Amino acid sequence: MARDTLTLIDDGRPCEVAVVVTADGVRVPPAELQRALGWQLKAEGLCRGAQCIPTRGQEDLVTADGVDLARFAALVDRPLALDVAERAAYLGVSAAERATGLDSLQAPDFTLPDLDGRMHSLSAYRGKKVFLVAYASW
Repeated sequence: MARDTLTLIDDGRPCEVAVVVTADGVRVPPAELQRALGWQLKAEGLCRGAQCIPTRGQEDLVTADGVDLARFAALVDRPLALDVAERAAYLGVSAAERATGLDSLQAPDFTLPDLDGRMHSLSAYRGKKVFLVAYASW
């Protein structure tokens, strides 16, 4: 078991967190989980604000080394991309949140430069028809 740091990206916001890397995964100390993601380990489970998710029956979720990151992601219904070798993890948006966005038929806002380097945000064109062209070299 090695103590290390990991860059955890949540909602586009990177945060350096202390972790314990074990043979079976990455564990985040409860204080780091609260600092980085706002989830606090309590007697009733993992809580953020008024929302609490029971952890009873999840014996391997929390150990002396911390909260298993992959099991935590599954518990809060969010996909996790984890590269232990690169010490990086990305916590994706839950399926429920993605479904809500798709149901609204509203594209998420983003800002990109045009060919002259001027920045354009999609939100600046709300209510207007917009034609987007995407290109990838792969």
